[in-house]
Amino acid sequence: RQTQLTDIESCRNFPPQDSSVGDRESPTMEPEVIRDKEAMRRWSRVVRSKGKTIGLVPTMGFLHDGHLSLVRQSLTLADVTVVSIYVNPGQFSPSEDLSTYPSDFSGDLAKLAALPSSASDVIVVFNPRNLYDYDGDEGRRKKTNGGGRVVSCVEEGGLGHETWVRVERLEKGLCGKSRPVFFRGVATIVTKLFNIVEPDVAVFGKKDYQQWRLIQRMVRDLDFGIEIVGSDIAREKDGLAMSSRNVRLSAEERQRALSISRSLAMAKASAAEGETSCTELKDMIIQELVKAAGRIDYVEIVDQETLEGVEEIKSGVVVCVAAWFGTVRLIDNIEISV
Repeated sequence: RQTQLTDIESCRNFPPQDSSVGDRESPTMEPEVIRDKEAMRRWSRVVRSKGKTIGLVPTMGFLHDGHLSLVRQSLTLADVTVVSIYVNPGQFSPSEDLSTYPSDFSGDLAKLAALPSSASDVIVVFNPRNLYDYDGDEGRRKKTNGGGRVVSCVEEGGLGHETWVRVERLEKGLCGKSRPVFFRGVATIVTKLFNIVEPDVAVFGKKDYQQWRLIQRMVRDLDFGIEIVGSDIAREKDGLAMSSRNVRLSAEERQRALSISRSLAMAKASAAEGETSCTELKDMIIQELVKAAGRIDYVEIVDQETLEGVEEIKSGVVVCVAAWFGTVRLIDNIEISV
């Protein structure tokens, strides 16, 4: 396999000049990698000038089958798919160690290359070095700590970034209660990616349900001409929602973590049998998680659109859970439609 690295200095080949905008030579060729944001923007504009549509799948890397399902969906919705791989420091608070987030860039490229594809499928990886550093390499060297680790940009003196995008109501509940800077970081980095890649469609996983709805609202409110698609949760064979954090679970913790998906399925089955009291349904989930020695962050039943809590199921809701098993915080949810 050979990986193409496209930077601002070598951006003359954006897509090849044939009508398919960069047909892959073989199913095992790794995708083109673009590091520089200006090069990424120029590449996208050349693609669009050829009448092609662009899909975007934002990720923080360490790809699993859940991510790959988003890429496959994007390939059906657009001519070209850009997969961004960027661990966003803007969504980590100073108390969260962003340096521990798992990474396997070469493995990510191999997984993308192995996706079943036709000659017309095009995947490009956007892997910027730092989207918050406006001082260049010299500034980056000055603003690191811990042996070169870039500090979170929410810390004092954190890389000169001070403009944030907020979705004020939707960011407050659920995960926003325990991670108060998380969603402003998500909304800001997604806005940056939208401005750089200029996609026609972007695909997000529904496992991060609040994030998906928040991005939908942001796109509506700020008049982005982008279709936001929510993709169903991808699960392991045992029911655990796929997550990059799952690798940090011990064998025992993983077994106990299955109580999340199990309790959600129990709640949905109970609702289908006529139970509409959210208090009863939440108590059922809480009992199951406590029995499995999970440390609960929240168990909430909210409206699918507004994410506001409901007391009785009268319309479409989503049951959302966040719980700790060991040192790993996991989230999951299940939609209940009436």
